[in-house]
Amino acid sequence: MKQQGYSMDNVCLEAPAFVALTEKGAALARTLQPHIPNAELHGLVGRVAEADGHFDQAKAWIAGLFDQGRPIIGICAAGILIRAIAPLLVDKRAEPPVVAISEDGRSIVPLLGGHHGANAWAVLLAEKIQGFAALTTAGECRFGVALDAPPKGWRLSEASKPQAKAFMAALLAGDSVALHRDEISWPVDWLQKAGLPWSEPSPETREVSHSIYCTIAKAPTEEDKSLVYHPTVVAVGIGCERGASAADIKSLLFASLEEAGIALEAVAVLVSIDVKMDEIGLHQLAQELGLPVRFYPAKRLEQERPRLQTPSEIVFQEVGCHGVAEGAALAAVGEAGWLTQAKRKSKNVTCAIAQAPLPLAPGTIGQARGHLAVIGTGPGCRDWRTPECESFAVRADVLVGYHLYLDLLGPAVAGKPREAFELGEETARVERALDLAAQGKRVALVCSGDPGIYAMASLVFERLEFGANPNWQKIDLHVSPGISALQAASARIGAPLGHDFCTISLSDLMTPWAAIEKRIETAAQGDFVIAFYNPVSRKRRTQLAKAQEILLKHRPATSPVILARNLGRSGEEIRVVSLESLKIEDVDMLTLVLVGSSESRALTMGNGQHYVYTPRGYKGKQESTGRMGEQAE
Repeated sequence: MKQQGYSMDNVCLEAPAFVALTEKGAALARTLQPHIPNAELHGLVGRVAEADGHFDQAKAWIAGLFDQGRPIIGICAAGILIRAIAPLLVDKRAEPPVVAISEDGRSIVPLLGGHHGANAWAVLLAEKIQGFAALTTAGECRFGVALDAPPKGWRLSEASKPQAKAFMAALLAGDSVALHRDEISWPVDWLQKAGLPWSEPSPETREVSHSIYCTIAKAPTEEDKSLVYHPTVVAVGIGCERGASAADIKSLLFASLEEAGIALEAVAVLVSIDVKMDEIGLHQLAQELGLPVRFYPAKRLEQERPRLQTPSEIVFQEVGCHGVAEGAALAAVGEAGWLTQAKRKSKNVTCAIAQAPLPLAPGTIGQARGHLAVIGTGPGCRDWRTPECESFAVRADVLVGYHLYLDLLGPAVAGKPREAFELGEETARVERALDLAAQGKRVALVCSGDPGIYAMASLVFERLEFGANPNWQKIDLHVSPGISALQAASARIGAPLGHDFCTISLSDLMTPWAAIEKRIETAAQGDFVIAFYNPVSRKRRTQLAKAQEILLKHRPATSPVILARNLGRSGEEIRVVSLESLKIEDVDMLTLVLVGSSESRALTMGNGQHYVYTPRGYKGKQESTGRMGEQAE
């Protein structure tokens, strides 16, 4: 079924999931996967042989994906999807798209989020497999357009949004509509070709009760009678003193728009000079308004000198161009654009407005502030990777990391640019990630486990403090927590971290052995459960034996020791031995050694399953008071 007027601009950005309950459905999903960016295949255990993720309870799995905000394309009966997600339906504006596809590929039905990607996906996938996109939203079926979801380059005014549904209902009932446009002829093909019941607003024609306005200005919004669309053709240039607040910038911005008679929804982008790239107030305001911010170097802004209305020699002496606000606005709209409003000033902010003849594409304007996300893969498997880490990886322009860690991310980032490094190249790895972020890219620096535990996060901050590149200071930085190997090992074997514990790395590449030995001795005296990272390497074989010798002086020889290898990955192995029987040859670089305290206990269940836990003391508390767990946790 060929449809018009659909774009992928409003599609949810989270990684979509094809859900297949049979191998036939999985085969269809694999055919469609390449057409949906970052899509994964999730299959039912025992029925789907190869998939990015497997599940044994379809309803619970689908509900979990939906709750995470993941778009779902189910190769199954629509009823299965409906029953799974029905209890979670709250706000259609925030819910991810859901599409049902029959196993034979003949029927593709958008169930939820029609205007947020589901309709577009249905049409796209139907074209790929010669299926039928069963669109059920009334506007699309009758007129071929969704009035509450305009295409890229246009925004429905905030005042119009509550009216869109009733407006469309009136047109479906037979009312006509008139189109009102600015003198500048903004391209409105998406409306004119939609098949709406148009009528000219003139005395010679019958009365028109409804109106659509296409304008950069605020327009009248009579309840249920009009819709106002704004082309995003306006760029607002901002200059400010260091530390200007979001409130200060907002006040001048809104006053400038009011004076110019321009609606906020017509603003496509905020722009400034690159020395303001880390200006917190500017970014806070942009986030509040939902607008992108882009930046230009002074050299580029100075090229706009002939078009400036209020050039300043003082500004030139300070930053190297004769105007920040006007120059940035003009640079954003290009040679065909013009200055709508010259620079206005407040105490510590300047603002200028420029206009382009066509909707602007912010991604092509200047440079964005770079973003570096330091993320952890967890121990390895996707189930132990946090949704936030996954989201940062999926949204990144480029991935940087040790090649094994990049591979662990799996198909969710298939085809994404990556820069892989070897072990021992940690500083080069971090500096490359910082360089790429300073260029305006979204970068994910991928670590194993938790990025702040024996991983790259601390090195990132070290290079920020002592590095030679001042542009690193301008990036937006986020460290995302992950599941560490010690957490995974503890969960696999029971609860050995149930009481006080510590972690010690036995690698003496960065830390003198004397300092490590002192820490082992102190931890042993304190009777901590100890997680040993980097216990051995090919060349380093004596440190773990020395640690064992120290610990045997302070805790029972029978204290449990957990040897956890390849946690969450193929070849996972977890064993429990006693402290005295620990053998160095049983440990390699991929092994975490977790040594219990004198209180840690080994437990064998009736089915032979072994566990280790460290008591908190509840049993003794109960015996002395007759009550357990008096303190709130």
